[in-house]
Amino acid sequence: MGAPQEKAQRPTYGAYPHHAELTTRWMDNDVYGHVNNVTYYSYFDTVANEYLIQHGGLDIERSPVIGLVVESGCSYHAPVSYPQRLRAGLRVDRLGNRAVTYGIAIFSGDSDDAVAHGHFVHVFVDRATRTSVPIPDKIREALAAIAVA
Repeated sequence: MGAPQEKAQRPTYGAYPHHAELTTRWMDNDVYGHVNNVTYYSYFDTVANEYLIQHGGLDIERSPVIGLVVESGCSYHAPVSYPQRLRAGLRVDRLGNRAVTYGIAIFSGDSDDAVAHGHFVHVFVDRATRTSVPIPDKIREALAAIAVA
């Protein structure tokens, strides 16, 4: 995980228009006593899909169009461990015709400084053929609502 990065490099809570509550889980800790790096990708996926379901009308079992993650990255700033309350910030950094790039950050407790932040890209595809398709209108509207310049 390395040394914590300087505060100036850490995104703040207010940089994200959508927020969600998360919690660490017992299984998230690794043998070093902190949440393992790969777990942050699960947090990212959770907050983005929760937003798509609640605000974009995504039906994860039946929607004819789904989003597949094709790229992701994460920077780590400070450790967290179980049991700890987390908050996630979500925004759209880039909204294309068939893909969206999310900016996501994880915050511990009431801190305004991210413990980790990153991105991932969803490409929207036809569920059956897995070929890329335009982002459905309702999902696009929801994504546009949290887009940042």
